[in-house]
Amino acid sequence: MRWDNLFSDLESQLEYGLNAEENDLHEEEERLRLGRLSLRDRLRQVVAVSDRGANYSITFTLVGGVTLSARVTTIGKDWFAADLGLVAGGGLERAQKQCIVPLGAVQGLSLTRRQIRHSLEPHSPEAPAAITDRLGLAFLLRDLCRRRTTVDVTLQTESLFGTIDRVGRDHFDLALHEATSPRRDAEVAGYRLISFDCLVMIAV
Repeated sequence: MRWDNLFSDLESQLEYGLNAEENDLHEEEERLRLGRLSLRDRLRQVVAVSDRGANYSITFTLVGGVTLSARVTTIGKDWFAADLGLVAGGGLERAQKQCIVPLGAVQGLSLTRRQIRHSLEPHSPEAPAAITDRLGLAFLLRDLCRRRTTVDVTLQTESLFGTIDRVGRDHFDLALHEATSPRRDAEVAGYRLISFDCLVMIAV
């Protein structure tokens, strides 16, 4: 009987040791996974939950003191597009329809506990990569340029309105004109070359 107890005790200790080792390995793998997450990864997971019907609106803090509440619709390589609620900054609040925000202009996200939990969920490896995942900000701005879309450009120090004339590797040319006027040479008040690094948001 004593031998039975001894073997049973050894078996329990071995099982406990194996389970502890497995748990430690799982915890280490989870720490490594979380350490590899980018801001874009976490935002994408919150948006994925929104696509499943949660209809999340996210509050962003952008450089220059701009805050906005937005429902993200698309995430690109280094930007996201969103339907806007209220935009605040510089003592003004205004309603916008849609915007494009460089991820580099995001200082932080204000999330609920539920959104935090969803943002940490693993990305499904079976999910096919979207074409937009590979499209950079320059590609998107070139499309706005081609369409001659008028844009409201928010920089860290000022806001400008106009039409994008051309897009370089790290900057774009903006022809400045009144919002009520089309982009004609006679209506252009000036031109501005704008670095991508200074761009906070483009509203269309």
